[in-house]
Amino acid sequence: MYSIETKSLTKSFGDLIAVNDVSFSVEKGEIFGFLGPNGAGKSTTMMILLLY
Repeated sequence: MYSIETKSLTKSFGDLIAVNDVSFSVEKGEIFGFLGPNGAGKSTTMMILLLY
C-alpha cells in the first residue's frame, strides 16, 4: 500500500499548464524529493498534494 500515489496529475492556470501528466507513488517510510529546474512544477505539485 502506498502513502502517496498520483496518476496523470495535471494542473493548469488558464492557458499555462504548470503540471502535466505526473504519476508517481511513495511507499510508507520511503524518503523522496522533487528535483528539477525552475518552473518545472515542483512547488505546484507539492501544494496540490498538501491541500488535497
